[in-house]
Amino acid sequence: MTARFEPPVVQDNPTGWGPNTIPSQYKDMPYQPFSKADRIGKVADWTGNTYSDRRHMNKYASQFQGGQQYSYYHEEDESSFQLVDTSRTTKPMYGRGRGRGNFRGRWNSIKPMQNSQLQTLTKAQKIKERNRMMQVQKWQKQNAGRVNYQRQVPIKSREASVTVKPDWIVIEEMDFPRLSKLALPTVQEPQDLIQAGALEYYDKTYEKVNVKTEKPLQRIDRIFHTVTTTDDPIIRKLVKSEPEANVFVTDSILSTLMCATRSVYSWDIVVDKVGNKIFFDKRENTEFDLLTVSETSTEPPQDEGNSLNSPRNLALEATFINHNFSQQVLKMGEEKYKFPEENPFHDADEEGEVCSVGYRYRKWSLGNDLVLVSRCEVDAAQQGTNNDLQFLNIKALNEWDSRYSGGIDWRQKLDQQKGAVLANELKSNNSKLGKWTVQAILAGVDYIKFGYVTRYNVKDSNRHVILGMQQFKPTDFAQQINLSMDNAWGIVRCILDIIMKQKDGKYLIVKDPNKNMLRLYDIPDNTFDSEDSEESSDEEISEEEE
Repeated sequence: MTARFEPPVVQDNPTGWGPNTIPSQYKDMPYQPFSKADRIGKVADWTGNTYSDRRHMNKYASQFQGGQQYSYYHEEDESSFQLVDTSRTTKPMYGRGRGRGNFRGRWNSIKPMQNSQLQTLTKAQKIKERNRMMQVQKWQKQNAGRVNYQRQVPIKSREASVTVKPDWIVIEEMDFPRLSKLALPTVQEPQDLIQAGALEYYDKTYEKVNVKTEKPLQRIDRIFHTVTTTDDPIIRKLVKSEPEANVFVTDSILSTLMCATRSVYSWDIVVDKVGNKIFFDKRENTEFDLLTVSETSTEPPQDEGNSLNSPRNLALEATFINHNFSQQVLKMGEEKYKFPEENPFHDADEEGEVCSVGYRYRKWSLGNDLVLVSRCEVDAAQQGTNNDLQFLNIKALNEWDSRYSGGIDWRQKLDQQKGAVLANELKSNNSKLGKWTVQAILAGVDYIKFGYVTRYNVKDSNRHVILGMQQFKPTDFAQQINLSMDNAWGIVRCILDIIMKQKDGKYLIVKDPNKNMLRLYDIPDNTFDSEDSEESSDEEISEEEE
């Protein structure tokens, strides 16, 4: 018997192709397209928030963008049902108004949960959220004290170093942007005219001092002379013996002019023009020789009165530290290196020991018939590697309160990160370090040595300890702090050219206390005569010239 063949029913679909009816066995069965390449790893997501990282949101999605065939719909009325979030939302301290700006880093990404997206959390998510809240509270505690220190305090209006009288005439205003563009590259090496004084030798054991082997700063009772230009007997002698010299100044006054564009605080310099000669002087009983502290800081000290950290008390403290430190690191009582002439300011009848200091009177030619003579100071001497004599300038950088002066604690950072400490000092004391460097270059010393001195207790400005030493060649350090001697000489030449055009008389250069500007005033000849020193010295100089 032959097999019977029954042909299958062929459906005719006039509007397209394929079947036009659903087979009975598949009727009422939901269908959702899928691909065999789809990942199967997630059964159900009850929260809809499993993958907070957008990179993994489509990890288990179908390539067919699957529909809603297997979605569950609850038929009961849920309009009266609502989830309530009972957890307290803690607002981080750094988000409450003023602080350190907006913290545009990782902290800004941490936001309290928003009530608009109330969801039921899994146990793992609750643990994660609790850990996050604990971390936020930890950060709040760590930064609770720090916020106050970082708060921007408006800088008070500073007072001028001298009261400007109504009868003073402004001759010239020199703004810092213009001064900073000046340059005088043709200045040659100076000529030594006279050298006086005696130097003690540096004690090299202080090179080994560090934070762990700190040494207390001693009080050394020695006399420091800060004599102005026209009171210097050797300069008076040079006025007669050096007829071509027509500008006379000291290194402290000259360095102040050269670093004028770095200064913030107000200062003033008296200028006397007698014939074709110019004398730069400082007024007596002023704070010209005090060392400023954190002058160029973004938040300079602004305490007032008798406060430990008022600008004036900090300046007195820094000057006290420098005087004692520069003598303590020397071999006191031993053999000295003596210059040809005696110290011109030491009186044999004067009680007390004179500090180690040498004076080099040097002459520079600035062109345009300007020849400048300056008294330059040298602090100490030392034997080089080849037993050659080297001159030194010794200065002390002092820490007063790290919380208010850059946030770098010297005791923690100095041994491992001395560069960071110095960089912070360059930022906060740019003017002072610039003056020291200029003075070292003018004096022709071989090295400038910096000592790091801090308070024994942050609330006591009378006891200090030495934490370390560092030395530089002055010209190398000048490059490091972006100090150009061409620009420095350019500023001096610019001021001299202006004064040379004026008539004989007395003038005053004043740094504006609140603007980046110098002003040159024409002042009456009897100004400051109550001090009885400048008038008499000017008369003596004019008599000597005659």
